[in-house]
Amino acid sequence: MLSQLALYLRLGFHHIADFAGYDHILFVTALAIPYTFRNWKRLAVLVTAFTAAHSITLVVATLRMVAVSPTMVEALIPATIIVTVAMSWRSSSPGQEYAPITLSRYLMASAFGLIHGLGFSTYLRALLGEEERITLPLLAFNVGLEFGQLLILAVVLLAGVVLVPRILSRRRWVLVQVGVTGGLALLLLGQRLFAAR
Repeated sequence: MLSQLALYLRLGFHHIADFAGYDHILFVTALAIPYTFRNWKRLAVLVTAFTAAHSITLVVATLRMVAVSPTMVEALIPATIIVTVAMSWRSSSPGQEYAPITLSRYLMASAFGLIHGLGFSTYLRALLGEEERITLPLLAFNVGLEFGQLLILAVVLLAGVVLVPRILSRRRWVLVQVGVTGGLALLLLGQRLFAAR
C-alpha cells in the first residue's frame, strides 16, 4: 500500500514538473508573473486554489462521471495560459511591488484548474488501468501534483530574487516572463490546433 502511494506521489510530481509536458509549468509561471517572493504565501494559496479545482475534474473524469473531448481539452489548456499571461500583464503596473491577489484571480485560477484537471485525467486513467481501488492513488497523485506546482512556483520566485534588481529591473523581468510564457503558450496552442485538424 505504501509503495503504491509513493508511486503515485512520484507520478503526480513528475507529471507536473515534466519538461516534455511543459504546459503545466507555463501555467504556474503565468500565475506568478505579477508577484515577488515577498508575496509567496498568498501566491501559494492561489496555486492551491488551482489544485483544488483540478482535483475535482480529475476525480470525476477519471471515474468516467464526465466525458469531454481530449482534443478540445488539450487546446483549451494553452488558451488558459494565454489568458492568465494577459491578466498577469494587466495587473503588473510600473513601480508596483506586486499586484494584489483579488477574488477574481482566485476564481480564474479555480476555473482554469477545472480545465487542467480534465487534461490530467487522460494521463491518470491510462496509469490506473483496471485498478479497482483508485481513491488513494487519486489522492497521492494530487498531492504529488501540488508538490510539483509549489516547487515550480519557488523556482520562478527565487529567479526573480536573483535577477531583480541586480540584472533586470522589475519591469523587464515581468516583460521577459510575459514574452517567454505567452510565446510558448501561443506556440503550443498552434501545435494542438494544427494536430486537431
